[in-house]
Amino acid sequence: MAQLTVEKLLELVFHDNYEHLKGRRLRMTRLRVPGKEVCLAHIITPTDPAIYQNLALHIGVHAGEDHTGEAIGMIRLTPWETVIAAADIAVKAADIQIGFMDRFCGSLIITGGLSQVQTAVKEVVRYFGEDLHFKTCEIHKS
Repeated sequence: MAQLTVEKLLELVFHDNYEHLKGRRLRMTRLRVPGKEVCLAHIITPTDPAIYQNLALHIGVHAGEDHTGEAIGMIRLTPWETVIAAADIAVKAADIQIGFMDRFCGSLIITGGLSQVQTAVKEVVRYFGEDLHFKTCEIHKS
């Protein structure tokens, strides 16, 4: 099979207008159309304090609290706004804390004891898969 060059690719994409576009500066834009998906579900077992500091999970805790050494659960969803529902499900399913939630990127980080984080992540993935019929991924653990 012949290798596809940029010129050939442009010719295929703009087949009718290719001759007219030759020599002109083209601007290509990529965009992502989010589907209904749980893209990432990962559990990090109790870990080094550097992980918490690099994720800024040590910021904003109450005086005297130290969450280092707890498990971390990471979940990524599309559409991004569904992270709000995922956070609600997670805190109702287990005794966990929200470490970070971004409704503009669909990222959720939770912390807590290992069994609690596992329970919360499993319930979020189950709910989105079974009740909302989202495409879901496997839960990974390291």
